[in-house]
Amino acid sequence: MAARATATCANNNGDAATIQSVIDNSADGDEIVIDGPCTIISTITLLGNRTYRGDSPSTLLKEGDGRNLAAVLASDSWAGNYAFAGEPIVLRDLTIDGNAANNPTGGDGVVLRSWRSTVEGLYIQNAKANGLRITNTSRNGTTLTNTLVNGSVRGLFVEDSGQHGIYVQDSGNTVTDWNLTDNWVAASGGDAIKLENAAGWTVERNHVYGVGGTGINAGRLFATSVSDNYVEDFATNGIGVTVQGDAASTLMGNRVFQFSGTGTTYLAVKQVNYGTGNVAVTGNVVRGNGSGVGLSYQRGANQLTVASSGNAVSGVTTQRAVGTGVNLSAGL
Repeated sequence: MAARATATCANNNGDAATIQSVIDNSADGDEIVIDGPCTIISTITLLGNRTYRGDSPSTLLKEGDGRNLAAVLASDSWAGNYAFAGEPIVLRDLTIDGNAANNPTGGDGVVLRSWRSTVEGLYIQNAKANGLRITNTSRNGTTLTNTLVNGSVRGLFVEDSGQHGIYVQDSGNTVTDWNLTDNWVAASGGDAIKLENAAGWTVERNHVYGVGGTGINAGRLFATSVSDNYVEDFATNGIGVTVQGDAASTLMGNRVFQFSGTGTTYLAVKQVNYGTGNVAVTGNVVRGNGSGVGLSYQRGANQLTVASSGNAVSGVTTQRAVGTGVNLSAGL
């Protein structure tokens, strides 16, 4: 029978061991409740088939000064360098502070390598590297031999990450078919949301702003939806994607604005990686600050078909740039 166990922190250097002991002595199906504030001096390893939550959403896990951890929280599959994905976890209602100012070589807030998992309601701040990283690679570089699919990330607020706010790292074709919805990402040094592999992903209703790279950077679109997102103030692209052949994807109903950023291409299909890419770009709104390209459709060395309709573009130098050989239509 599933049980609930509470890890009560004392806001001192013993807190990480306290939390880990409760986790290690739990069983499949258990719920681990963390009562903070907690000082974290070693990475907390999350075992699969468990729920982890704070006593309240403001329950604080803060990395201790000078610890320079690779992650504050991480899946057992990542920490143990397994060749297979971890079992599902639920992680919710916590505040995670990477304390980058006092950890100059620190890492990520959360590293997830567990399939069919749910991450929700986290506030992640001050990670030296990435706020949340979902990855096919373990701590020592071992890559997965199976898949990491069917997860959900929702309701996160991620700010002040040194690299990316939410980062999907996939050197193979492993991390597919997730939902990334209803998140806020602010003030990342790199991209707000970066997906090396967006195949099968639904990326919807996210608000990203004030980032040093691209707002939403999605690679390898394959049956992907990037829809109803609000992007403002970026340094490269508002939304930038690359496309796979075979399946088709949608870029629909996004709002991309530039008030104080320096990026010059607001919504960009940058290239097709193989075969013929098919994308519907519909009902997006772009508002610039007087320069740049609103919509850019480029095919690279392969073929691209774009159904582009109902987009409203203003405040830019070039409303739409279409590369040579791109098949452009208004759709049906």
